[in-house]
Amino acid sequence: MRGEGEWERRRLMGYEVAISKSWAELENLTQKKSHTVRFLDDEYRIDLEKKTILSLSTNAPPKSHISILLLHYLSRKLKGLPQPTGEWISFKQLDGGQFYYSVFRKRVLEPIIRKYGENPRGLISELTRRSRGKEVKEADASIIFEVFDGIPLFIKLWQGDEEFGPEANFLFDRSISEIFCTEDAVTTAEVVASMI
Repeated sequence: MRGEGEWERRRLMGYEVAISKSWAELENLTQKKSHTVRFLDDEYRIDLEKKTILSLSTNAPPKSHISILLLHYLSRKLKGLPQPTGEWISFKQLDGGQFYYSVFRKRVLEPIIRKYGENPRGLISELTRRSRGKEVKEADASIIFEVFDGIPLFIKLWQGDEEFGPEANFLFDRSISEIFCTEDAVTTAEVVASMI
């Protein structure tokens, strides 16, 4: 459809603007031309001179939304990452989170529930294998893992029973608000939900 094509074109233009601004900001933050950033179970080489990002495992560039996350993370890391607080907050507690919660639930929680609601232990084995996650004895299955170095996430999963269907909760360390804007936090959570 023509409308969908136009929407996609505008979305990609928005990505290009965000990526361009991120490269410019990084040039002002560091003289070093090459950096490596870990995201989930992959590492990415960010070359400021060539303005390229490559996955070290596939030798291919990431999708635009992941490139933006990597550049925003590197920018914040160069400025100094805050230490994780150990205090967990829900998406609703992020700036604007209450307003966008239904979208967050649809794009993040529901895919996790669909995939692991009947088998919560599958979530644990997947995340311990792929991201050095640490199991926590809460809910039917809970795990804390670092999505980026210094950015922990906490996923809790409850298996359904006769009365209630399965449920999930996705928590952020309170320090996320000092690292990412809410949109970046959502995108991070969406990528996690799609990759696990």
